[in-house]
Amino acid sequence: MPRSTFLPFALPDTDGTELQQVAEALEKGWLTTGPKTKQFEKEFGDRVGAKHAIALNSCTAAMHLALEAIGLQPGDEVITSPYTFAATAEVIRYFDATPVFVDVSAGCFNMRPDLIEAAITAKTKAIIPIHIAGLPADLDPIAEIARKYNLAIIEDAAHAFPCHYKNRQIGTALDGLKHFICYSFYATKTITTGEGGMLCTDNDEFADRCRIMALHGISRDAWKRYTAEGTWYYEIVAPGYKYNLTDIASGLGLAQLAKADRMWQRRHDIAQRYHQAFQNHPAFQLPVDRSDCQHAWHLYILRLNLDNLTIDRAKFYDELKLRNIGASVHFIPLHIHPYYRDKYGYTPQDYPVAYGEYTRALSLPIYSKMTDGDVADVIEAVLDVAKMYATEQSTTVQPKTCSNCKIPC
Repeated sequence: MPRSTFLPFALPDTDGTELQQVAEALEKGWLTTGPKTKQFEKEFGDRVGAKHAIALNSCTAAMHLALEAIGLQPGDEVITSPYTFAATAEVIRYFDATPVFVDVSAGCFNMRPDLIEAAITAKTKAIIPIHIAGLPADLDPIAEIARKYNLAIIEDAAHAFPCHYKNRQIGTALDGLKHFICYSFYATKTITTGEGGMLCTDNDEFADRCRIMALHGISRDAWKRYTAEGTWYYEIVAPGYKYNLTDIASGLGLAQLAKADRMWQRRHDIAQRYHQAFQNHPAFQLPVDRSDCQHAWHLYILRLNLDNLTIDRAKFYDELKLRNIGASVHFIPLHIHPYYRDKYGYTPQDYPVAYGEYTRALSLPIYSKMTDGDVADVIEAVLDVAKMYATEQSTTVQPKTCSNCKIPC
């Protein structure tokens, strides 16, 4: 029986602990960057194994600061994937530098390491891998290439908390590299501060530079000017930005961080229920997981086998909405957006895997506030649409092993 109320695609998992943290910030009078922000940085850094964690107002700010710290210049190049949100490439354009795209692996949506080396030129300064949906990118071969060519790695980890790649947490340092990890705490993410982000690095020099540039280029610990240990005097050492995170937002982050494991377990359980419901169905291809990694399950991206359906992805989305199920699409590849298409002359088939996967990708709700009944409603609606619009020749589709990432795709 269809739902009588609309199920949103994403909702934050909040309770009285967030209210308590915000109330404490209000009572103490610290509304902007202050002690709660410093506490949040310490606890988050400890959690992911980072020497330095810098709380910021977005993941966009984190990636921007990382590129500034490595000295990116106009005309430089940064290698990344077209299968991502706007922020990943736009921060490169802030410097009048060029994003150089490499295609993704069919099935897992992450950058193909075997395509990176051919994209490197004398102008290349960094690689930005993205951990799409919470499945970590294949970092070992990417790091090997970065070391060979002396390139920085800036991980777009907006989807990747909590997340492990083989024997390391996403957030810990890759040895012998200029290395940054950038997180998002936007309202739909696995933990949220409403708007917010975190920049992690083990490099002392880079961390100092990012802290300075995050707050107007003012000398270190500018926020302490209004504490008993501070002073009125400050120096501007660079033309910085206004990227700091507030104590109100950091209070939300502290409350969210404390229950991150419980929220991850719920998302994991929902993913397993979806797997069970949709596996071997002729209309669907399941998201990829890896036994040697921990998937954050920020997104559950179901692929539609359009040859076994009489409708396209847009119609499938509309049919779910008619059944009161919110869904979304992740992502519209950057190379088909007007700005990148017109500036660089891209066509959809320049990155055929990214484009092809986009045309059949559909993200289902997966968040810890969902009830068992909500999950059942999603499954019922998805199966109902697939049944209604099945082709006569629909056949069971078995997963194949991807030649690029060596996992079932």
